[in-house]
Amino acid sequence: MNIPNQITLSRIFLIPIFILLLTLPLDFGEWTIGASTLPIVDFVAAMLFIVAAGTDWVDGYYARKHQLVTNLGKFLDPMADKLLVSSAFILLVEMGMIPAWIVIIIISREFAVTGLRLVAAGEGIVLAAGNMGKWKTTFQLVSIAALLLHNFPFSFINFPFDILTLYIALILTVISGIDYFVKNWHVMRGSK
Repeated sequence: MNIPNQITLSRIFLIPIFILLLTLPLDFGEWTIGASTLPIVDFVAAMLFIVAAGTDWVDGYYARKHQLVTNLGKFLDPMADKLLVSSAFILLVEMGMIPAWIVIIIISREFAVTGLRLVAAGEGIVLAAGNMGKWKTTFQLVSIAALLLHNFPFSFINFPFDILTLYIALILTVISGIDYFVKNWHVMRGSK
């Protein structure tokens, strides 16, 4: 349990706090920003989400810099990302901010990739995330933060940054899922 893995675990432990912020009937008031309003609880949740998402970069950087990349880290890091992203997207559907079909596609891809990783683990193979998957995760994180912030500061200029990044994340989710299975199909083919 090295420092990068501890940082990853901290991301997992922040998820229940994030969920409680958005599900409990909390009312801290709201800010009027341009033509839209931003509930303060959504702002606080967005800041917590950004901190949790930031640990993804920190743990990866620290692990590479100090040569602390482990199989546990290769497993925990993507799992923490999936838990954080899935929780946030499900909450955004519940809040009526995004359509459920987008979240169904995103989470289905995550289940499929996790299934492939489990098959690989059964064969003694650890499949790390590829670059395309990292871009997918980046756009998912950015779109979630933008949605939680009710498109601030882009709401001032009526630019739908939150929706644009959401659809880019969706496209990258599908492409990276296909890419992941194509590159690792040998695992499925060779499994016992």
